[in-house]
Amino acid sequence: MTHILKTTKWAVLALSLGLMAACSDSDSDDSAAKPSAANNPPAAQSTLEAAKAAGTIRIGYANEAPYAYMDSNSNRITGEAVEIARVVLKRMGINEVEGVLTEFGSLIPGLQAKRFDIIAAGMYVTPERCQQAAFSNPTYGVGESFLVQKGNPKALHSYEDIAKKDDTKLGVVVGAIESEYARKMDIPLDRVVVFPDVVSALSGVQAGRADAYAATAMTVNDLMNKSATGDLEKAEPFTDPVIDGKSVRGYGAFAFRKDDQAFVDAFNAELAKFIGTEEHAKTVEPFGFTKAELPGDVTAAKLCAGEPAAGK
Repeated sequence: MTHILKTTKWAVLALSLGLMAACSDSDSDDSAAKPSAANNPPAAQSTLEAAKAAGTIRIGYANEAPYAYMDSNSNRITGEAVEIARVVLKRMGINEVEGVLTEFGSLIPGLQAKRFDIIAAGMYVTPERCQQAAFSNPTYGVGESFLVQKGNPKALHSYEDIAKKDDTKLGVVVGAIESEYARKMDIPLDRVVVFPDVVSALSGVQAGRADAYAATAMTVNDLMNKSATGDLEKAEPFTDPVIDGKSVRGYGAFAFRKDDQAFVDAFNAELAKFIGTEEHAKTVEPFGFTKAELPGDVTAAKLCAGEPAAGK
């Protein structure tokens, strides 16, 4: 019995040593230690590569004419920003755009959450926004304006007029730059009425909830062209706010996620060949844009650096 136990112990010990040697040999084999290339997952496609492969891309918009809106007659998204995007993206090999309607104030969060891949809403490039998104070079530059009741009963022709008249309220759209203008022009917060969208702001002025709606001149022009009620008008003349010693002029562009800089660079390359051409003029003319709104030599880099003053 003792002999059998001793024999068994030696057998177990020999087996253990054999296994240890096998493990030691395996660990020392460099080829075995290296992972197989076949087991490595393929590198993820970039946003641009994925869009080219699919032939389509999602764009976020806020239903604000003339920049981006749903045309109820054709049931098609259109506007200055959308039509420029269609041309530029097609030249890049992306033939279709899919619109994702979003409140203006939720556009950048929606972009970051990958609900869509580009913001095509005429969004102004500002240093603050440049911290959250990457912008293309601008497609237009424009000043501000007020939408007021017929006859402009409170004689509102500037942000200063709102600030010095205690019985006036200024309407702005949530997330738009106009609320920042109001703050910097010393308009008290309790006299700023925030609306969810342009249509609500227009109705708010009609109902007297706000005495003026502040927006870009292009937005107000479009509202006046489409309004059939006759009870509203564009405040004329109008003086743009002067902030940090500069008269504000806003420059609108497309926004991308910050990790899509290669996409931005490729987009800018095609955009540069398009802006200012006869084709560009014909594309944006239906939305009220003229040579007066061309951005000139203003770039996203300049705007992100706060030069010149940026605005919406």
